Amino acid sequence: MSKFSKILITLAAAALVAFPVLAQPKKSGLGRAALPEEISAWDIDVRADGVGLPPGKGSVKEGEALFLERCASCHGEFAEGTGRWPVLAGGIGTMKDDRPEKTVGSFWPYLSTSFDYIRRTMPYGNARSLSDDETYAIVAFLLNMNNIVKDDFVLSKENFLSVRLPNEKTFYDDNREAAEKHFWNRTPCMTNCKPDTRVTGRARVLDVTPEDMAKGIKVE
Repeated sequence: MSKFSKILITLAAAALVAFPVLAQPKKSGLGRAALPEEISAWDIDVRADGVGLPPGKGSVKEGEALFLERCASCHGEFAEGTGRWPVLAGGIGTMKDDRPEKTVGSFWPYLSTSFDYIRRTMPYGNARSLSDDETYAIVAFLLNMNNIVKDDFVLSKENFLSVRLPNEKTFYDDNREAAEKHFWNRTPCMTNCKPDTRVTGRARVLDVTPEDMAKGIKVE
């Protein structure tokens, strides 16, 4: 045996002494491995590229009946919202307003967001009670209320990706590390700021800034 080989054996032995093999933890005996059907029941997310969409279809007409029965109490008969519940239709062209109306038609970039959210969480208080066909139908109705599809439209897995929402092109990847890096400052001004420093904020517009704290703040 070469001198080099003896050195390697000696080092390996020393490593075993210094770092003994940890004993495998004993199993607690609780639970069991999830079954495939149990995993699939939770793995229902739908991506913007259509991955995850279930088979099914639903028409605007079917969706209208379902919406009136299960959704209108919160969102209104025409998806206009009731009280402080979310508005789901309208708002086109309001994104630059002080208080934009963010709806399926005016704000959301991908139809998959509507389908995925409705399927997982709606109706409020009775989540997962809608079948896949019913979800397709309700989404079709919302598209119609936003003047994106016609009254006789039938939404399905096959034509889902052909529907494009109006605000899709205004969304882009987060590029702040490149586009806004010149604004970054490791020592932001908190006191004794430059004379031309201006404090702006939308919080005051929304009436959430306490009056005593808002005094002296110029909001533009």
